[in-house]
Amino acid sequence: MSTHTRPLDGADVPTHALVDLKGLRAGVDHVLAEHVARLRAELRAVSSDADRLADAVEAMLAGGKRLRAAFCWWSWRAHGGQPDTPEAAAVLRVGAALELFQAAALFHDDVMDDSDTRRGKPAAHRAFAAMHDELGLQGDAERFGTSAAILLGDLALVASEQVFADALAQAPLPRVLRARAVFDLMRTEVTVGQYLDVLAQSQPWGDPAGDEARAREVIRAKSARYSVEHPLTLGAALADADDAELDAVRALGLPLGEAFQLRDDVLGVFGDPRTTGKPAGDDLREGKRTVLIARAHRRALERGDSATADLLRTSLGDRALSDEQVAVLADAIDSTGAVDEVEELISELAGTALDRLTARSWRRPAADVLVRLAHAAVDRHA
Repeated sequence: MSTHTRPLDGADVPTHALVDLKGLRAGVDHVLAEHVARLRAELRAVSSDADRLADAVEAMLAGGKRLRAAFCWWSWRAHGGQPDTPEAAAVLRVGAALELFQAAALFHDDVMDDSDTRRGKPAAHRAFAAMHDELGLQGDAERFGTSAAILLGDLALVASEQVFADALAQAPLPRVLRARAVFDLMRTEVTVGQYLDVLAQSQPWGDPAGDEARAREVIRAKSARYSVEHPLTLGAALADADDAELDAVRALGLPLGEAFQLRDDVLGVFGDPRTTGKPAGDDLREGKRTVLIARAHRRALERGDSATADLLRTSLGDRALSDEQVAVLADAIDSTGAVDEVEELISELAGTALDRLTARSWRRPAADVLVRLAHAAVDRHA
């Protein structure tokens, strides 16, 4: 089987190295640590039993790549933002708010997908179910774990709003209004995208073109915009970019975000668990109706390969699949040539985004860092 990690032309720079530039990660992590400390104090004032909630929020925040915060920060710099200013501190807080929002989405996403792991550790609902058993509590352990994870997502969502509001407290009104509009739209879109994802997984198998159209709709709403487009747009808005410039940012952010998510979809089937932090083929067990699956189904039907088409329809979403069965299903997907098609689509979308990015007269070196971030987002292994 091929490795399915076709790199774009460009510098192969690890994401963590780019996020560490100019102390970005350290700055965002400092804000997050401040919030966790405040949250812990607030929870302890309510009850000592709530301390485990703060532990879970802290653990979720510890594993993030900070890619969304990096897109926001370097877009702000590319549009004229200056480091070592009060405005810079505010942008770091916006980056932290993005990370908290992602944590909220992940707590809820893991419940909806019934995922066992997150970043190589038990997902929150699994960890709290195990705690229920360890403490000998009464009632259903899984229901307890699910309830705790939903509440954790709510806590992280509240925290995201608090940190975002704090960040904008001293900003000029036009920037506040633009940034607030972006942030609010992002949260609404992700929520709708989560629903569309659940709906897509419940749809009967139909026309592959329609399945792919739904999959790309989910990508845009649930991931592409909130992972890349909205963070880039937030950074530009915080630097007082005008509406025409914000439109230009969106025009390059969306295709890059789609390429980012398509890479996730390939890794969800063929990724190395040691780097992805999730079991191989987890997306197959969860029944993800991705572009990759839609194209594999289409190609199987086109060449009259009913065995592969039937295998996809009957095996996708079967949580009882063994590792060996997952490997057979992954090989069947690979044999259709769909992976190569998706790799071409990734290259096409990322190429469009990079062409548009390099055509902008943005300030350097920030613009150069954004190009490298774009490569890192698409050419990753986890």
